[in-house]
Amino acid sequence: MLSVGLAGKPNSGKSTFFKAATLVEVDIANYPFTTIDANHGVSYVRVPCPCKDLGIEKGCGRCKDGVRFIAIELIDVAGLVPDAHLGKGLGNEFLDALRVAEAVIHVLDASGGTDAEGNPVGTGNYDPVSDVKFLEYEISMWLNGILNRNWEKLMRNFRALGGKPDQVLIEQMAGAGVSDSQIRRALTEMKKDLGSWNAEDVKMFAILLRRYSKPMILAANKMDVAPPENVKKLLALKEEVVIPVSGAAEIALRMAEKAGLISYRPGDPDFQIKGDLNPAQKTGLEKIRALMKQYGGTGVQECINRAIFELLDYIVLYPVEDENKFTDRKGVILPDAFLMKRGSTARDLAFRVHSDIGESFLFAIDARTKMRLGEKHELKDGDVIKIVSTK
Repeated sequence: MLSVGLAGKPNSGKSTFFKAATLVEVDIANYPFTTIDANHGVSYVRVPCPCKDLGIEKGCGRCKDGVRFIAIELIDVAGLVPDAHLGKGLGNEFLDALRVAEAVIHVLDASGGTDAEGNPVGTGNYDPVSDVKFLEYEISMWLNGILNRNWEKLMRNFRALGGKPDQVLIEQMAGAGVSDSQIRRALTEMKKDLGSWNAEDVKMFAILLRRYSKPMILAANKMDVAPPENVKKLLALKEEVVIPVSGAAEIALRMAEKAGLISYRPGDPDFQIKGDLNPAQKTGLEKIRALMKQYGGTGVQECINRAIFELLDYIVLYPVEDENKFTDRKGVILPDAFLMKRGSTARDLAFRVHSDIGESFLFAIDARTKMRLGEKHELKDGDVIKIVSTK
């Protein structure tokens, strides 16, 4: 299961976002470092199910009204303060918890009610734009610190014994949550040979590694109480993907839906009232409805979806065993939905289903067109595929 990290300074609303996205009970309070240890929970990306396109009138049983939710892991880590890479605050724990995250949702306090270290200062008294770059910097400097461990000795051995630059860096970054391909990609952008790098070159390489290994999306949280000018300033940032968010509104909707008061699915732009509400509940829900109308929803599901499909460029693939009925051997329609990188091939999907099936792969069949596909055929988002193997 792929992992996405929730990060930001203390008291920015990370735990509220986490609860809204997972319904896992966590401590939520208006003071720094409410979260000490990382919280792990299951959240979901939302996609249209292909059952209707395939003419399956009764649906597939794995979706609801043509909407399918696919599980991912969400990690809510301890709050980050400036100089966390030097060990300030809970910096070391924070950065270690982010190793497995493929992408990061940077939760910002759009209300401007907390200072750089997460201390309450009153709504509108701090500029949230000031927080935009510091998370990128802290993660970059954390990676820079790993690169610099025994760097001089590493370079002496590299010059004396020779070797491939990418292998040297791959060994140095082992366990840091950076893939070999990300290291090689960053290396191609460096202007100098590895043996002649200085401290600034190492730092630049760390910045590139952060960009490729921990891409970020900005969740402008607390939009329900944020001054409108704050949200406008954040949305005007041209180099950032910024999504207005209200974790508190999403929790309220999820709880109301669970209690049978409304009909709502995460990511819906609106909800329908179906239970008896008291005046306070009606007022609260109408305020949320107005907020959703203004921004197109609460923003929580949009952050997760855009992190997976926009930042990481994943697609959804549906393996089946019967290409005519779109079922597995037990007759379950569209039983599985796999998130895989764009560019994945038919053989890649076979390995994802099971390593033995990947090893014994013969060919694949596109269940929509019934065309036979070779092992190197690049699959498309939403493909329904039968794998044929000797197993």
